[in-house]
Amino acid sequence: MKKSLLTLSVFVLLSSLTSAQEKTSKKEFKETEPNQEIVYDNYNRWSIELSAGQAKGIKPYDDGYYSSNPEKVFGGIQLNSFGIGARYMLSPKFGLKLSFNHDKFTNQSGSGSLDFETKQIRVNFEGVVNAIRLFSLEESAGRIGLLLHGGIQTSNMKSEVYNTDEWNGGLIVGFTPQFRLTNNLSINADISLLSNFRQHFNWNGTYSESANNLSGQMSSMTLGLSYSFGKEKIHGDWAIIEDKRSKELKELEGRIADIETLMNDSDKDGVPDYLDVENNSLAGVAVDTKGRMVDLNNNGVADELEKYVDKTITNNNNTVTNNVSDGMVLKLVNDGYIAAYFDNNKRYPNTGSTDNLGFILNYLKTNPTKSLEITGYADELGKTEYNQKLSSDRAENVKTILVKAGIDASRLTIKANGIDDSVDKTSEYARRLVRKVVFKIVN
Repeated sequence: MKKSLLTLSVFVLLSSLTSAQEKTSKKEFKETEPNQEIVYDNYNRWSIELSAGQAKGIKPYDDGYYSSNPEKVFGGIQLNSFGIGARYMLSPKFGLKLSFNHDKFTNQSGSGSLDFETKQIRVNFEGVVNAIRLFSLEESAGRIGLLLHGGIQTSNMKSEVYNTDEWNGGLIVGFTPQFRLTNNLSINADISLLSNFRQHFNWNGTYSESANNLSGQMSSMTLGLSYSFGKEKIHGDWAIIEDKRSKELKELEGRIADIETLMNDSDKDGVPDYLDVENNSLAGVAVDTKGRMVDLNNNGVADELEKYVDKTITNNNNTVTNNVSDGMVLKLVNDGYIAAYFDNNKRYPNTGSTDNLGFILNYLKTNPTKSLEITGYADELGKTEYNQKLSSDRAENVKTILVKAGIDASRLTIKANGIDDSVDKTSEYARRLVRKVVFKIVN
């Protein structure tokens, strides 16, 4: 038993003393483990503790003396031990504790023991291990805590029998379950075992020969309160503390997410969005390093689109033979690259729109399951009612042209959107751009 207590006490004490040599500061403590460094902060380190309970000498006793009443459950309980202590946590896992206790050992009424009274004042210096945090259970444990402690103790024992005293010393080891009442106040129960290396008094106060060292052992069971103080909101026993590795990992994840966002390519042209100045280019159309569709003749229409229109219109068997995707064709038509234009106050397309109408015609013939929505517009000159009728006539006439060219009328619908006021109405050239019919391919 003595060897077990000694081994555990030395382990706890060495753990605490090792932690004491680590680098500390007012705001943070660094604990070095193999290949890692953890930085803790934002918790209170100091606490004071008050306790009261029962101290009981286990051995040695002279014949006829007993420490408890064998007729009572657990031998009876005496409130004969009082203590005060201070604890400082070097890290959330390890700390140091200094405590003072006053114990009085007497016989209990009805125990059959001879009368005796022995008093003891002891000082304990111990290392403390926060077992809950040591095994990373703080989140699941919630308000429940568990401290392990062990170290050295020295005591002054005074015998009322001989009216003399002596100093003893030895080891102490124990554990302390805790329950947090508030962020800084907790209730605890402590069970400790003490062993003296040098003792000449029996616990009943009789004295052994000076040359005869007794192996004294005692136990202590107390209840107490622990109050932590400092400028933080909570003691290190209870704080959920994020270590440096976790913070760095979150920061790294954030940077990776930012990079992924930057590398998004919405229009699938091979240029990331953060570099793409034209983020709606058509799929399959060549772009430059800034994501702009290549337009060497600067006419506002991508060169590949112009080539595609030319090939499609001049294809005698009405079959699309280039490598442009159907998705690009839909965008080409639905975004207004292909449109029919009208002269002022005219209801039929001008001759410059023939190629675009031919493109629409060929597409509808090679895609018999597709339908077409035809929408007419007029410029701002003239009355609203007149322009509404004019835009309707333009759409209707384009439909008629396509029907006469071989497209089933059921595949064609018309809309009259009236005035397009998106351009400067004082500019004749700008108004030419809104006297139009546009198309939308639908399933």
